[in-house]
Amino acid sequence: MALTGSLLVAPAMAGQLSVEANKTVPVHIKGDAASIVLGNKNVADVAVHDEHLIFITGKSFGTTNLLIFNKAGDQIYSTEVVVTVNSSNLLTVNRSGQSFTYDCAPECRSIISTGDQTAYFESLMSQQRSLQTLNEGN
Repeated sequence: MALTGSLLVAPAMAGQLSVEANKTVPVHIKGDAASIVLGNKNVADVAVHDEHLIFITGKSFGTTNLLIFNKAGDQIYSTEVVVTVNSSNLLTVNRSGQSFTYDCAPECRSIISTGDQTAYFESLMSQQRSLQTLNEGN
């Protein structure tokens, strides 16, 4: 007697993937990845090396999800991506009730941090957008 039916592909549910902001981690895929969906491109970015290897780069503190599908449209990988900040290098200076945050590894430089003085924060955001535009070639 012949059995008929469809073979269901169960997605690989990976544990939580942690990456520091401005750092990259490799992710090895079992199976052939055809499409990749990242929930929030403001939190992390993905670069495809080939159908078995991708790289996740942390962009800003937060959580998003990553889904990978094969050519048939079956989900073959799923994980939560958590972007953290290495706070051991951070220095926050308080002047007259206003906060200014710096990354001091090894030399101190201004960084964007929620809660910093508004004009300082907005200036850094503007600079970051300009750099992003230059990097994208626009």
